[in-house]
Amino acid sequence: MGESLTESRTEPTLPAPGGQPGVEPRRAAGAPERQGPIGTQRDGRPGPAEGHEAVMLLNRARAEVDPVLRAALDSLPGPLRRIALYHFGWEQADGTPAEGGSGKAIRPALVLAAAAARGGPEARAGAVRAAAAVELVHNFTLLHDDVMDRDTTRRHRPTAWTVFGDADAILAGDTLQALALRLLAQDPHPAATAAAARLADCVVELCAGQHADTALERRGPTEVTLDEVLAMAEAKTGALLGSACAIGGLYAGAGDAEVAALDAFGREAGLAFQLIDDVIGIWGDPRRTGKPVGADLAARKKSLPVVAAFASGTPAAAELAELYARPSEKEDLEHLALTVERAGGRDWAQSQAADRMAGAMQQLARAVPDPEAAGGLLALAEFVTRRSS
Repeated sequence: MGESLTESRTEPTLPAPGGQPGVEPRRAAGAPERQGPIGTQRDGRPGPAEGHEAVMLLNRARAEVDPVLRAALDSLPGPLRRIALYHFGWEQADGTPAEGGSGKAIRPALVLAAAAARGGPEARAGAVRAAAAVELVHNFTLLHDDVMDRDTTRRHRPTAWTVFGDADAILAGDTLQALALRLLAQDPHPAATAAAARLADCVVELCAGQHADTALERRGPTEVTLDEVLAMAEAKTGALLGSACAIGGLYAGAGDAEVAALDAFGREAGLAFQLIDDVIGIWGDPRRTGKPVGADLAARKKSLPVVAAFASGTPAAAELAELYARPSEKEDLEHLALTVERAGGRDWAQSQAADRMAGAMQQLARAVPDPEAAGGLLALAEFVTRRSS
């Protein structure tokens, strides 16, 4: 399932039912400082960190990477290009221009921030093609995941498979992966070959994680362990964020130890990201997420908060198991969410996210000892764990 996270990884522990939210983890010596609990802004309010340095980094990454992405998509055959442009939000289903969002650009921003942290502006400028390649791989996984999970909404619009059909959506995803590898194969940068190999290994790990996810969904809710779900989440989410950071380090000429620490930083932050994403999947506002309320519960997904709730051994956990065994009904979703919360699943996920971020900060201090140089990576890591959509 891929390499382990880091030695700073903590073992999952469950709070008492209805227990107190996790406290902010102690900051390791030399680690960059972060403020406020996981899932909040710096002033303690829940929600995205508007005005944060991360917003500027994300917008800048999107502005630099989008032209490379558009040029790559324009090279596709017409029918596949149409699907890809629709998926990215740049065209309507009929091919007319659209101004929809193409995602937050977190992964390409991590590539560029890691390159800048280790090599300055010149290294950052040289890593734009690699950042676009990482974003293409990310969107390849989204197209395939939506088909396998039967998700009907992404980025506030119907998913590609619901518009163009399963087969064409899968093929469009395949082409995005091919475009990613072509970008790196044609990149004259000396780090491109190593980056291509790392990204290919990451795709294998992503596929293994997706396979584990689908296998877990075929098992009963009480037959799945937290360790299994955490390992699956590392492969599905942590691996690509880790690769993004590591590839940025490669383009900056970082040594093996620093590249490994960047990878570990991204993996820990990625798992924190997934924990918060699962919280949002149950308790998020659909006006912000672009997905139906309680979509994960309606699909009876074994997300991290749900599995933690099952593992609590509380009366609420037993009730949750009974509810999960029933066919999904819309009116049950609010009660399901409350039951997961009463069994400690929400508090556990938020506490675990804080612990993972503490581990990420330790790895970041190893990878980029200068706190000022590490500021961009820290800002992005905080952004993904303080969001509400």
